[in-house]
Amino acid sequence: MKKNIVVIEGDGIGPEVTRQAVKVLNAIAECFQHEFHYRYCLMGAVAIDKTGNPLPDETIKLALESDAILFGAIGHPKYDNDPSAKVRPEQGLRKSLQLFANIRPISTYPSLHHLSPLKTKNIEGVDFIIYRELTGGIYFGKKETNADQTSATDECTYNKEEISRIAHLAFKQASLRRKKLTLVDKANVLETSRLWRKCVQEIAKEYPEVSLDFLFVDNAAMQIILNPKQFDVILTENMFGDILSDEASVISGSLGLLPSASVGKGPSLFEPIHGSYPQAAGKDIANPLGSILSAAMMLDHFELHKEAELVREAAEWTLMHGFVTKDIDPVNFYFTTTIGELISDYLVGKISGSELNQNNISLRKSTII
Repeated sequence: MKKNIVVIEGDGIGPEVTRQAVKVLNAIAECFQHEFHYRYCLMGAVAIDKTGNPLPDETIKLALESDAILFGAIGHPKYDNDPSAKVRPEQGLRKSLQLFANIRPISTYPSLHHLSPLKTKNIEGVDFIIYRELTGGIYFGKKETNADQTSATDECTYNKEEISRIAHLAFKQASLRRKKLTLVDKANVLETSRLWRKCVQEIAKEYPEVSLDFLFVDNAAMQIILNPKQFDVILTENMFGDILSDEASVISGSLGLLPSASVGKGPSLFEPIHGSYPQAAGKDIANPLGSILSAAMMLDHFELHKEAELVREAAEWTLMHGFVTKDIDPVNFYFTTTIGELISDYLVGKISGSELNQNNISLRKSTII
């Protein structure tokens, strides 16, 4: 298979973690005789420094021509608090690509249960996905402030098409999993939520194998903490999804572990959920697994499911054997590049059935003896 991938490394730790994901994609290409061609584009603070524009036209053009986008992270203190910035560049890119659904899987690893703020008995076997609508709702509604700055309005608007297109994606995913979909809304208060509930109930008739239930968002926030194992696929609107996905992200024990995808009418975008963390940039300590697992989601998107599962297997192998970065173990940690090398070696068969030279690994190598 041949695929054209745009790589946006971004700012802070973005380049470091993204390069490990590319390394892993190259290992997959080698093992399965695929061809991945990369085009590197600028976005974020690095783009401002080099072009004066946080989202250059060339980046949008190449992204639209690609099969998928691998995204690092953007943001830098010298620009993040700029009051003149009306639209963040990531919003502009998603709009250009017509990405309307954010997909965020939430899972846990037995070797890291001790890092979760939740009790082990509550997180064993947690495996659910949040489908968050990306283009509508209060974030994109009409905004007004009165002349004397004493009153402000943010309008929340949704239409049936916006709801239907992401609902179909969520139902299709649920039909491939445990066949349960939970719509999170606030239908006891909000007209937009009542529209969501009506539309989703209509669409549910097309997926009779999927059971549908409903939770008000305040109850859903509580249930994600009390009993996250009850969920399979969660579907919700923009702001609720923004809040709940961040809440759910702490279950695994580290933000550095979690991938995400944004999909829609144009090429899909894959990125770890963490930010640019500029304080750690250049130190080779960032966790690359979120980016590597985002690459696995990209492989699934290409319908290379065997390859994607092998990447996830390799990532779990590193965690199970204690090859973790500083966010997981502040004392006995391994470097960003080391984790990328270990996973790549696992993929090409250099590790399976062999013993590892721990001394060499601590020196950023993964020599097999």
